[in-house]
Amino acid sequence: MLKVRNLGKKYEDISGTIWPVRGVDLDVPKGRFLCITGRSGSGKTTLLKMLGGILHPTEGTVEVEGVSIYDLPEKKLAAYRSDKTGFIFQDYFLEDKYTVYQNIEVAMMINRIPERNRKDRIEDALQQVGMLHKEFAFVQNLSGGEKQRISIARAIVTQPDILFADEPCGNLDAENGREIMQLLREQVQKGRSVILITHNREDAELTDEIITLKDGKIINYEN
Repeated sequence: MLKVRNLGKKYEDISGTIWPVRGVDLDVPKGRFLCITGRSGSGKTTLLKMLGGILHPTEGTVEVEGVSIYDLPEKKLAAYRSDKTGFIFQDYFLEDKYTVYQNIEVAMMINRIPERNRKDRIEDALQQVGMLHKEFAFVQNLSGGEKQRISIARAIVTQPDILFADEPCGNLDAENGREIMQLLREQVQKGRSVILITHNREDAELTDEIITLKDGKIINYEN
């Protein structure tokens, strides 16, 4: 369970105090597919970063399984990010000159997973996204849809509890977008929580719950 209470982030600039996110309360059970939507500048990415342990909030709490993650020492917070979360981005962040296998292996190296345990887990992750046949292909030779499948495989290979997806279909055509959404749904069916940011209403409606942000605050819930 991800539990958020009174979450907020503020910045100071020459114009004064700015709150990209303020007063957010949220519960995300295991196996839940949540969509965060709203106009550009509404605070979606700031909220996602705070939920994922990347950006310290100014106020409020983020609890995972009863543990307030921002009360943890930095090393334990880093371990939370590595062990409990996986991130999928619009721009893939893959190394074009590496093979598919090497790109995914990097995530396992960061998590200090022994080399002897990597191959089976990498191939299992690739099997889940239908890309095992591209295991030794160079990323620079893949299509956008294939690259996003690889980024999902990289996110799940460490077996996280929560996946954060920031506009994962933003660079894809409609057909590839639907396929990526189906892959995310399959991860939910495996018991993971998936938190998605999207501007696309059709993608949003494929999730279990939609929250809309405006000026950093939740203005609407849809189930």
